[in-house]
Amino acid sequence: MVAPALQIQGLQAWYGESHVLHGVDMVVQPGEVVTLLGRNGAGRTTTMRAIMGLVGARKGSIQINGVETIGMATHRIAHLGVGYCPEERGIFASLSAEENLLLPPVLKGMGPGMSIDEIYEMFPNLAERRHSQGTRLSGGEQQMLAVARILRTGAKLLLLDEISEGLAPVIVQALARMIHMLRGKGYTVVMVEQNFRFAAPLADRFYVMEHGRIVETFGASELDAKMPVLNELLGV
Repeated sequence: MVAPALQIQGLQAWYGESHVLHGVDMVVQPGEVVTLLGRNGAGRTTTMRAIMGLVGARKGSIQINGVETIGMATHRIAHLGVGYCPEERGIFASLSAEENLLLPPVLKGMGPGMSIDEIYEMFPNLAERRHSQGTRLSGGEQQMLAVARILRTGAKLLLLDEISEGLAPVIVQALARMIHMLRGKGYTVVMVEQNFRFAAPLADRFYVMEHGRIVETFGASELDAKMPVLNELLGV
């Protein structure tokens, strides 16, 4: 049996005194695209940050490819092949797009990350803007660069937080094509998304969060039947 790419059991998390996650359970199999839905403040981004060890305190179990990480430091979690793309992107403004791409080290034991040529094939916009400073890239180009930078490391489990937020439809379509390509290459993707129309056609399975807990989980084939529940929970 192959271990799940990600298995979370009874996850609780705190920011200081604030108890944010209250027993989150979820499983993501290798090669799946899973979307975490919920209203703002439901705990979706905190779940992503907790997976990476970026919250104040956490309890429960988080296993990545069968390895327990609840007591691990963030850099050790990343070295298990996890790439996290936070909402704020973190592009180095003074460096060119290509210099940003060349920054991340390849993770040991993960095999080679995508080459610069492969990145440019996936994101033609970045090839055109390779010599432009980070500050001169559009929001969509910065988002592409943030994801592409992770792909350079060799990470195979990608945590993507609101990558479509505030972007032009043509860029959102390019990101959707990217996720299809990544699934085809065997990557595992966990997405936090507010844009339901972007997430719905891409995901194999959905988890819905409310008040720091998972309240619904279903597969893509059940999506139509679950729409009344999603309307109630999300207002989609």
